[in-house]
Amino acid sequence: MSIEKDINQTTFNNEYQKVMINIIYTANWIQEKSKPFFDKAHITPQQFNILRILRGAGKPISTLQIRQRMLYKMSDTSRIVDRLVIKELVKKTACPNDKRLVDVSITTKGNALLKKLDITVTDINNICKAVTEQEAVTLNIILDKLRG
Repeated sequence: MSIEKDINQTTFNNEYQKVMINIIYTANWIQEKSKPFFDKAHITPQQFNILRILRGAGKPISTLQIRQRMLYKMSDTSRIVDRLVIKELVKKTACPNDKRLVDVSITTKGNALLKKLDITVTDINNICKAVTEQEAVTLNIILDKLRG
């Protein structure tokens, strides 16, 4: 389906405007399609993102470092971390080098949840099933260039 049909708009000022509207629309479409994946795990996409960051870091990191690596740059990273602490998916400890900072690390329960989600990640991958791997490579190059 084309963007014109999806949003019932037949003309754009130029192809650049169409690209920007298409990217925004598609990002929201992907978010809606992936919602059941996160709902099943009782976490938000932002919480999933933080868990992935912590697993990848392999060591405790600060909320500032988490925020720098997040897909959705949010000012309330600490609040999201606190919700993960309540769920016992992460833990916070005082930073040994700087008492003003708090280090965050993923717990065994958080790692177990990610392992479970890794198995069902095909649900997320199926969102992109209409795109070939080569098209995905090309799209990644174009999107990286756009942010250039």
